[in-house]
Order: sequence, then structure tokens, then C-alpha cells
Amino acid sequence: MNDILILGAGYTGMMAATGIALRNKTSQVTLVNPTDIFNERLRQHQAAVGQDLGAHSIPDLVAPAGVAFVKGRAARIDAEQRVVVLDDGRELAYDVLVYALGSATPCVEHAFTIDDPVFAEALRANAEGVLTVCGAGLTGIEAAAEAAETYPGMRVRLLSRGEPGSMMGPKAREYMRGSLDRLGIEVRTGVTVARVLEGAVELEGGELVPTDVTLWTTGVAYNPLAADAGIAVDAHGRVEVDATLRSVSHSEVFAIGDAAAIRQGYGLIHGTCQSGIPSAAHTAESVTRVLQGKAPKPFRFGYIHQPVSLGRKDAVIQFTNPDDTPSRWYLTGRAAVAYKEAVSSSPLKFYRSKTAIPARMTGRTGGRHNRLDGVAAVPASGR
Repeated sequence: MNDILILGAGYTGMMAATGIALRNKTSQVTLVNPTDIFNERLRQHQAAVGQDLGAHSIPDLVAPAGVAFVKGRAARIDAEQRVVVLDDGRELAYDVLVYALGSATPCVEHAFTIDDPVFAEALRANAEGVLTVCGAGLTGIEAAAEAAETYPGMRVRLLSRGEPGSMMGPKAREYMRGSLDRLGIEVRTGVTVARVLEGAVELEGGELVPTDVTLWTTGVAYNPLAADAGIAVDAHGRVEVDATLRSVSHSEVFAIGDAAAIRQGYGLIHGTCQSGIPSAAHTAESVTRVLQGKAPKPFRFGYIHQPVSLGRKDAVIQFTNPDDTPSRWYLTGRAAVAYKEAVSSSPLKFYRSKTAIPARMTGRTGGRHNRLDGVAAVPASGR
């Protein structure tokens, strides 16, 4: 019996847990998470405006695959003894640890984050007020559009250093900007937020921008558990992994999704569900190979798209090259809405599958443009 422990039940942890359990009926696969309700991060902009998305029980989702669920928050990893200590003192031993604790937006005083359940209440209470969204990445864009559509009497403002959708091609970006204008969203670019005050946002230079509600969507924070345990991490706190997604310092540890510093031929992967699920599916296959005494294979990933909701009736999809640069193809309007919905709903279908999903079905490899010659693997024998 091998004890396989997965920390974190986000998109990647769920995919890894079910994939490992379905492939290894003689191993004990345990999934640990602070809550027992699955958080659909791809739909957080919908939950943020109070839309009822339904509640998906994590134990119910993973039980058919044979995964044991433990509700609890990991407080410490003893990497030498191979034990995870929960905040209530319980200890969980492991032979293989899959680190899938993801990332989060840093908390800023006087501002909400997109996953704050109180944010929806604040919007309802200020339906005729002003919402200021700090940051025009995809999270900020989707949240601003959703709020403007849901509360037509609300003044929605988007503050950013750069242009919204700057990673997209010019035509998709132009369409997005037109949609934001149609929704009445005020977009201010070339500005930097110095701090958030109660009732205002202060910009560099001293200008005060009045607001009733502030949403903070910029920056990334990583869980310090790995670093505190002596597991090698990069300067940001992501676990350093080799080409097979094994820790470069502890070969019994795999790290996936946002929590890992995953390098490809074109550079470092940025954390998204799009890359996280393939990394989890690959790790499920790799753990199986390790349990069979085989060496795991390198992970290769290429991006496919940049899907963005613009409320419930509009969207834009920028299709990309494997390195996430925009291709010439994009999709808009109702077709893009249907595409985005298919993308957002696909993870739950994966978790409910009665058979293990092959990694090759979850994304593309990047082909000849994604060579991994410079990324070494950890020997199968251990540290």
C-alpha cells in the first residue's frame, strides 16, 4: 500500500487525485482541503455578483474514483518524516506528496478580492454607487463587465497601468474595448495605484479617486508551506521542479499548477487552469509510473487560447500560439459565449469520469516549438 497525499482541491488537485486513484487501485489516495465545496475559479466573476452557481461537494465528486477526502488546512510539512500536520494537530503520512496549493491575490486593506464572499454583498449594497477595479488583467476585466451588466445603475471604473487585453491581438483587443465601452465601464490606463483608502483609491502622484467599493485583482501570492519545509522554491515561493514536475530537492514531491515553477522551451508557464489541469493529468500518469518502478516522462505544454467573459451575453476568445502569443484567430459574441461556457464546465466532467483522463486529452504539447533540452529530470531512485 502506497500513501499518496494531495494538498489542495482546486482544479489541479482534483484532477491529480482522481487520475491517480483511478489508475492505482491498491494505493491510498487522500485529498486535503480546508473546505468541502469545490471553488470554480473560472466562474468567480459570476459568484462575485451574486449569481447562484450551485454547490459541488468535493467528497461526492472524488468518492467514485476511490479518493479519501480530509477536510482540514495543512499547517506544516515535515519533509524528512514525510508527514503533513494539519492545523488541528492531525498528522497524515505520505509516500508521495502532490503539492497543489495554487496561488491567491494578495489581500489589500480596504479592498476586496474576487473570491471574498462578502464582495457580492458589498455590490448589492452599492448598486447605485461606484465600483473601482484595480488591475485590468483577465480577472479584472471579467469582474468589471459582470458588475456593469448586473448593476446597470452602478458606475464601474477600471484602473490599470496597461491596456486591457494587452496580451491579445489588436482585433480581439479592439472588440474587448468596444464591449467595455458598451457596458459603460470607465477605463483609465497609464495609472498606478499607490494605496487603497476607505472611500477612495490614491494614485501615484496623489490623486484621490472616490469609490464606494474597491476590487483588487493584481499580484500573486503563494503558500509558504513548501519553503518552510525546506523544499526548494523560486524567488516567488513556487516549488522548483524538473522536467517531470518532481521537486528538484525532494523526488517524492510533485508540484503542479500555479504552485510550481514549470519551465518549458518558451519560458516559465504562468498559472492558469489551462496549464494547471494538463500538469495534474501528467502528474497522475507520472505517479503511476513511479509506483510501477518506471521513470516519469517530461511534461510538455502549449497554450491554446485566452478566453474572456464580457458579461453573460458577450465574450471574446483570442486563440494563441503554444507560447501564449496571439495567433490571427479570435472568436466574439454568442459563439465566444458558448465556447467559454464549454471551457468553464469541462473540469467537472473530468472529475466525474469513470476512467482516468489521458494527459494528452487535456491540452497540446507545443510541438517542435517547445523543446525541453535544457530542463533536467530527477533520477527515479530518489534525492
